[in-house]
Amino acid sequence: MTVHFPFQNSYSALPDSFFARVAPTPVAAPRLIKLNRSLALQLGLDPDLLETPEGAAILAGKTVPEGADPIAMAYAGHQFGHFVPQLGDGRAILLGEVIDKDGVRRDIQLKGSGPTPFSRRGDGRAALGPVLREYIVSEAMFALGIPTTRSLAAVITGEHVIRETALPGAVLTRVAASHIRVGTFQFFAARRDTEAVRRLADHVIVRHYPELRDVERPYHALLAGVVARQANLVARWLLVGFIHGVMNTDNSSISGETIDYGPCAFMDAYNPSQVFSSIDEMGRYAYANQPRIALWNLTRLAECLLPLFSDEQEKAVADAQDILGGFSDQFSAAYQAGLRRKVGLFTERDGDEALIQDLLDAMAKNQADFTLTFRKLGDAAFDDSADARAQFMEPAAFDEWAGRWRARIALEQQGATGRQAAMHAVNPMFIPRNHRVEAVIQAAVNDDNYAPFEELVKVLAKPFEDQPAYAAYADPPLPDQRVLQTFCGT
Repeated sequence: MTVHFPFQNSYSALPDSFFARVAPTPVAAPRLIKLNRSLALQLGLDPDLLETPEGAAILAGKTVPEGADPIAMAYAGHQFGHFVPQLGDGRAILLGEVIDKDGVRRDIQLKGSGPTPFSRRGDGRAALGPVLREYIVSEAMFALGIPTTRSLAAVITGEHVIRETALPGAVLTRVAASHIRVGTFQFFAARRDTEAVRRLADHVIVRHYPELRDVERPYHALLAGVVARQANLVARWLLVGFIHGVMNTDNSSISGETIDYGPCAFMDAYNPSQVFSSIDEMGRYAYANQPRIALWNLTRLAECLLPLFSDEQEKAVADAQDILGGFSDQFSAAYQAGLRRKVGLFTERDGDEALIQDLLDAMAKNQADFTLTFRKLGDAAFDDSADARAQFMEPAAFDEWAGRWRARIALEQQGATGRQAAMHAVNPMFIPRNHRVEAVIQAAVNDDNYAPFEELVKVLAKPFEDQPAYAAYADPPLPDQRVLQTFCGT
């Protein structure tokens, strides 16, 4: 049988200025590393066929499947605050779109599939390490319940790419609600092509916000919808200690998904100023800065949409400012509600925010592990002897706070068992710890050993379960295991 992709492409039907038609560059000897079988089934694909040599050839870009219309999407973007008028898919090619089992349109894209007109002297390839990192972290984010692009497959190409040294080449098959970014709008706005901005906005409304098609002011409503999704998304990042690392406008998805896992990382010890990305020298995208940067990016989107709001500049700006003004409250509501759930509060009372902030301040001062502190707090809600205090350099700091916390949870109606279960349902035991991800990558790159990768992916698929057999995966790094910097995979 032949591998069949039920493509129903829409983006490639837009005007030619939206993309460049380009086929993937064939590779020497594709070999499947990992297929996400459950995702394949969700997309209406046959996982058994995808695991054949024919399937590996498609997932590596060596063969283009029937019905595909491969394109590299055009976009611009602010990179660390500096505007670049033309970026685009420099090492990614969109094969096409399918309608999944839930009726949702999904992009299928090959990342690392060769040069495109947007490659800017790059080779268009990806090294094995960044491909494995994106597979691990994107699927972990999905398991954590955070909107994200997903990974369908990772394939090694049988060729090397040259970075600082020769590295095994690989291709990631990425699945997204779409790959339309704030930077996509910026590409046309920078060229003063208002009709293209309108065409793109209409496409986005039909695809991602269909409930807005018949409203009185659809473009205002579109901005409001993107603002709401981004506010919720970034709140959810902070609630699990995630740092994107490179929140440029070309990495800000209109659909509200997390996209582009380059130098991303999860915090170990809680530190609001934490930065891992080697290219973020000024801390622009530090953990606690992410809400502010999200609003900055959304403001850039609003600037693109102004001509669609009104012919009167002042009125358009005032309307946009009014919509953007809602971001702070929407983010705060999502973030504070999430924090209350993390500490086992089911109702809202005066003083709750201060109580939770006191915990965060004590965690920062005592270098407490972000993930384990909240997980162990769930145990402490059930059993007073549970050792949440062990995460603190000075356990007395936890003891002082815990006394006030116990008095507060005593005002709730829920029993200890229900509170622990509710807290464990939002406080993961397992995250993609940076040292674990790096160890997996080294085993694959240096020894062609994918057993550690398989095991880590397996553990992270059930982040909220205790999994006693894999308890070591919950441990913070030892001092000599700490990862201080992460790197972009370009």
